[in-house]
Formats: sequence, structure tokens, C-alpha cells
Amino acid sequence: MAKYVMKTFGIAAAVSTAVLCSGFASSAFAMSPYQANYQFNYNGKNVGSASRNLTQSGNNWTYVFAAKAIGMASATETSNFSFSNGKITSKSFSRTSKILIHNNTMSINFNPNSKTINTKKDDKARSFAWQNGVLDELNAELQIREDLKNGGLKSKYYLADAKDVEARRFVKQGNESVKTTYGTFDTIKVVMQHDKPGRETIFWLAPKLDYLPVKVSHVDQKTSYSLLLTGYKGPTK
Repeated sequence: MAKYVMKTFGIAAAVSTAVLCSGFASSAFAMSPYQANYQFNYNGKNVGSASRNLTQSGNNWTYVFAAKAIGMASATETSNFSFSNGKITSKSFSRTSKILIHNNTMSINFNPNSKTINTKKDDKARSFAWQNGVLDELNAELQIREDLKNGGLKSKYYLADAKDVEARRFVKQGNESVKTTYGTFDTIKVVMQHDKPGRETIFWLAPKLDYLPVKVSHVDQKTSYSLLLTGYKGPTK
């Protein structure tokens, strides 16, 4: 359970902002470092916390998502990339997780010179043919936010995971006001489509905070997980 939770919210940190922005004015933000903190709930109960942290050194960017369910599990995901002319170029991605006494690792290396994308999950290594513009679970969020600022989204975004490169699709389901301990925000509600019945992932994105996800919810049949914003340091509208 915990392993799936951490992966789910890594995706949430990333591709959650894939949503049409009609109904809100285009943001004038440039990509900027920021930090956001969240409450982590399991089946409606507060069991831990999570954070997102974007830092910059020249044209080298690092995006980190960390989550901890007290007494249950912890995970950290890190994306390294460059950014130019509104486009993210992936360099590497890693995930480490601990579930009770069990540790798991996953890594992705983007190699434009050899035209390969290499992944490794625990002891299983794979290699895929190079595709331009492939993102990881974290930096996809940032790419989509940049696309929103520039007035348009792609119909699909291609993301690399341990097993393959696949397209992700998102559907807008209107606007909602979301109350958090950090404040109340007008948001865009987005649903990530799943092939598996009984599974649903929803994101609430706040244009005032540079389209930051202020709430994330995932339901898998009788089990549910969610994130709710508790703090933020970064650009505001």
C-alpha cells in the first residue's frame, strides 16, 4: 500500500497540473524556486506529511518530492533537468522508498548522446529507444505549468517510468474553491484517467500560486489517499 501511495503522489507532484486553463487568466510567472508543504491523509486520517522543493543552480534545476507516513513508510523522488525557451530537458530521476524495514530504489537516466533512456528498479535494468521531450513524474508538472503560461497544452505528455515510456491524459472537470490551513484558493479541478475500474486521481490547481496543486486525492476501490497544502514559499499572483 505505502509503495503505491508514494508513487501516486510523486505523479501528483508532477503531472497533476496537466489541465486546460480556460476560465483563468494566463500567469505571468517565470519558473522560479519554491517550497510547498502538505498534510498526508490515508482513508481520511492524517498520517504524515509531504513536501515539494524546486531549486536552481544556473541552468541546472532540481525538483524534490518527499513524503512520510509516520510508522509506515517514507519516500523521496528527485528530478534533475535543464530549462530553455519554455522547454524542460530531462537529465535524471531517482526514487528511494522505505516500507517498514524494506527499501526500494528506482532510477532513470536520459542519454541523448547514446539515444537511450535507461532505467533500473531494484535489480531490474531496462533500456528504451530515445524519444525527444520525454519527461519524468516530477518535471512533467513543471513543463505543463510552463505550457499553461504560454497558452496551450499538448494532447499528451510522454513520461518515463521503470517499465516503459507512456502517454498520460488529463480531463478538466470545472473549477472549485479549496480550503486549506494555508488559505482558501480558487482552483481548477483535473482528473487523471485510469484504465483500471474503481481507481480515480483528482488534482486541484491554484493559479494564484503558479498553478501549484493545493490538493490531491487518489481512490483505489476502498482505499483513499490525499494531500492538502499546509505551507508555501514561492511566487504568488
